[in-house]
Amino acid sequence: MSRRVEFHAETWPLKEPFQISRGVKTEVTVTVAEVSEGAHKGRGESVPYAHYGENAEAVIAAMKSVQKNLELGCSRADLLGLLPAGAARNALDCALWDLEAKIAGRTAFDISGAAAAREPNTALTIGIDTAERMAAKAVQLKDCKLLKVKIDREQVVEKIRKIREAAPSPRMIVDPNESWDIELLEQVHKDLAALGVDMLEQPLPAGKDEALQGFVSAVPLCADESCHTRADLPRLKGRYDIINIKLDKTGGLTEALALKNQAESMGFRIMIGCMIGTSLSMAPALLLAEGAEFLDLDGPVWMERDRDGGLNIDFGAISPPSAEFWG
Repeated sequence: MSRRVEFHAETWPLKEPFQISRGVKTEVTVTVAEVSEGAHKGRGESVPYAHYGENAEAVIAAMKSVQKNLELGCSRADLLGLLPAGAARNALDCALWDLEAKIAGRTAFDISGAAAAREPNTALTIGIDTAERMAAKAVQLKDCKLLKVKIDREQVVEKIRKIREAAPSPRMIVDPNESWDIELLEQVHKDLAALGVDMLEQPLPAGKDEALQGFVSAVPLCADESCHTRADLPRLKGRYDIINIKLDKTGGLTEALALKNQAESMGFRIMIGCMIGTSLSMAPALLLAEGAEFLDLDGPVWMERDRDGGLNIDFGAISPPSAEFWG
């Protein structure tokens, strides 16, 4: 049976500005792929990321470049060889997973063999602001299980101290988004450990993190921008303890599952992350949640509105969507 393939971009407003070390977002543009076969339709969403040289137009053009292959029955395995890792392949790969599940009348969990996490719980994120405003946000989130704090080079220890005073119970991730150098890391890592920080995510720029080789951090280090696919893992040994798997970096769930398996076999601890997007971006990532030490899938929390039937997130506790929504 022939397939029908469609692509489009959508812009979704955020309910408040989201600031990291690289800038501020007030809306997010996503790209959506829909692959239909008979009465069944699979959907996938990705988030073009300017930091990786992506935009919606280029992502849609990349998807259109393989449209004929998809219409002729291209598989997920075939797709790995047709497009590089990134947002275009992610949307298509996730759409093919969804389509396969709906045609088979099974869930994506069943098809993949992945176990569902019993009580998936995501980090809730505090964006960069003044120390006082960040602490005020922490008060609102003090009863969640995991906080993620975006930070730059300014008042690092002071801000984390105020946040910890405001929210003494949650585990905490601190994420500089590549804005530090090794000198700053050396200055603050012991203080952050003393404040109960559980993980420091990508402190140094990707491609300039060789200074981490052999560095003994008091806080476990996680590779985010430095880790996209399995090909990155060998050079991360001795630099990072944890890897952050995001579908938009791996180019879909197929590579993400393989990356997780290989990383675990090499002794890396696992974080599952996201770009800010709707629940259609988050749902496939739940197949990676079991066994992951950290989940950061709060993208929909930042949206002014989400897709109907998406994830419900209550102080970090995730209620997954139905298989009709995705997978």
